[in-house]
Amino acid sequence: MATILIMDHTGDTRHHFDPSDSEQLAWANARFAELTSDGYSAAVRKSHGEAALVRALDPTAEETLFYPRLVGG
Repeated sequence: MATILIMDHTGDTRHHFDPSDSEQLAWANARFAELTSDGYSAAVRKSHGEAALVRALDPTAEETLFYPRLVGG
């Protein structure tokens, strides 16, 4: 199972999907596109706790984290 983790002002929401299931993978790709078009950035965890920004869904990633734009003042 892979996880889409969405951070927002209420905390986080997790959605699990099976990348080997074509319907679930299509849903995950659509959700990725929706979130990134809404201004979210996406990152996956790499070795040693590092994160890397991604521009497309990596179905082999265990977890994809989406976080909103930072707003300064």
